[in-house]
Amino acid sequence: MKFINDDFLLESDEACELFHVYAEKMPIIDYHCHLPPKEIAEDVRWDNITRPWLGGDHYKWRAMRSNGIEERFCTGDAGDYEKFFKFAETMPYLLRNPIYHWSHLELARYFDIDDVLLSADTAEEVWNRSIEKVRSPSFSARGLMSSSNVRVVCTTDDPCDSLEFHKKIAADTDFTVKVLPAWRPDKGIDLSSGPDAWNAWTDKLAAASDTEISSLGDFMQALRKRHDFFNSMGCRLSDYGLSAMKILSCTEAEAKVIFGKARSRNTLSPEEITKFKSFMLHFCGALDAETDWTWQLHYGAMRNNNTRMFRLLGPDTGFDSIGDWPSAEGLSRLLDGLDIENSLPRTIIYSLNPCANEVIGTMIGNFQCAPTPGKMQFGSGWWFNDQYDGMTRQIEALSQLGLLSRFVGMLTDSRSFLSYARHEYFRRILCNILGSDIKIGKIPNDMKLVGRMVQDICFNNARNYFKFGV
Repeated sequence: MKFINDDFLLESDEACELFHVYAEKMPIIDYHCHLPPKEIAEDVRWDNITRPWLGGDHYKWRAMRSNGIEERFCTGDAGDYEKFFKFAETMPYLLRNPIYHWSHLELARYFDIDDVLLSADTAEEVWNRSIEKVRSPSFSARGLMSSSNVRVVCTTDDPCDSLEFHKKIAADTDFTVKVLPAWRPDKGIDLSSGPDAWNAWTDKLAAASDTEISSLGDFMQALRKRHDFFNSMGCRLSDYGLSAMKILSCTEAEAKVIFGKARSRNTLSPEEITKFKSFMLHFCGALDAETDWTWQLHYGAMRNNNTRMFRLLGPDTGFDSIGDWPSAEGLSRLLDGLDIENSLPRTIIYSLNPCANEVIGTMIGNFQCAPTPGKMQFGSGWWFNDQYDGMTRQIEALSQLGLLSRFVGMLTDSRSFLSYARHEYFRRILCNILGSDIKIGKIPNDMKLVGRMVQDICFNNARNYFKFGV
């Protein structure tokens, strides 16, 4: 039997029916990703499998390093085939790692290769067969999005971005996938990168907003202008990347003092950095509520652990890990502070540390309210949790402590146009869990009832929740 077969990961007849009848053909809303809008606008093509498959993929780089592969085959100057071969060489050692599943799903779905397992022995065959597919007319950024049945994609964009490529995409009426920006103001609200980096970004914000920024009021007004611009460009989500979920009380008077010190390039204490970030998160959350956006809170990542490699390669190259800071108190303060003012937007919370699953599952219940079903969301398994066990644990926690039926489902959080197979992976896991529940009598053997729940989680809930108009 083929490894990637019709019933991959589906362990019961009930699971097979749920997936094949209800989940498999549902469209995709990828509401959080890191695809470059420029590549979508230009409908980029590639010469071979290495560029779209291994380029920028820190998951695969980590695996290759663990297998003793030299860095030049990961991020260095080795040739494309050499890099591909070294990854193929690593594949047999990836059994029980999610990359083994993802990679073979991607080979099957995008390269029509499901009859061989990738290894050093099959590398040349897979390379040659993939070349034929890469050179086909439909194998391009837009072609892959369309063939994956994608309806909406939300990229991740800095407030200073001109969104010129989003404009080009929107102007092309022949391309039916809706590509929207998402607001990511981390560089403006986090002073921990140091006064020089923050001031350089603030100067960019001043230019983008045509605002002279010399006070906290100017800074907030400039952000509001850019927020309004993003809203006019169809933005409906924001995203905030946090490490520890630490929130401290900070008055506007205190924030003004901290802003002045930062703008004068003075050194700030850790407490001042945390206070300013807390103040700005509250401000941004209220902005999102005003414009009826959804804000996403990603927290728990301990980034750039390897100083030597950070200096050599920079961020987002595979040297991050799970952090273990307490989160409940800070999360409560942030959400409650906005809720008191009736300024809490629709919210999706993700933790990189799965020990916070039950914290999030219970915390969101404190702030659910009409008229929005599932206003507060426990986000899908993220990053290191984007795998069989991580997705299962997230689904179980949400099921026991909230309403799984109102869950807005999966996303790719990826820089690759080949990552839509992760939606299939999630759908198979979801259907397997529910199918097993039916089989042992934990939920009713009512396929229409459970099937509707599956379709809602796969697509309908996200469509209704984000108000994309698709």
